Amino acid sequence: METADRFRAAVEKKDFAALEALFTSDIRLYSPVKFTPFEGRPMVMGLFGVLLRTFEDFRYVGEFDGTSETSVDGTPSPSAVLLFRTTVNGKDIHGIDLLHFDEAGLIKEFTVMVRPQSAVHALGAAVLAGLAEDGLVPAPASD
Repeated sequence: METADRFRAAVEKKDFAALEALFTSDIRLYSPVKFTPFEGRPMVMGLFGVLLRTFEDFRYVGEFDGTSETSVDGTPSPSAVLLFRTTVNGKDIHGIDLLHFDEAGLIKEFTVMVRPQSAVHALGAAVLAGLAEDGLVPAPASD
């Protein structure tokens, strides 16, 4: 899938302009660390800013193309699964990015799944800290 290849290249090069051009304006990103999706290009781009500076040794290790139902309305959509490996705060992470494409080939829905559970917790803490640092979410309350 051409968009998946362009997405992969943009992530690997940390090319934010190329990445932003691949998303619909109303993109929804489903994260393993948050129940509700991140919605809209500005918020998703903010999240990618945090992710790309948080991940250590991020690399894609595989790709599968096909069709799958979107989360928002269950319609079948061209899709791609990109398998990745990375490290966050010393925790090895295995994950996948599930991309759903609209009729123009832009990414309209994005789901991230990671394992193991300890990595999900490390990723969640790092992402929350980065989002708060960038002013995208309120800072967590300290005890």
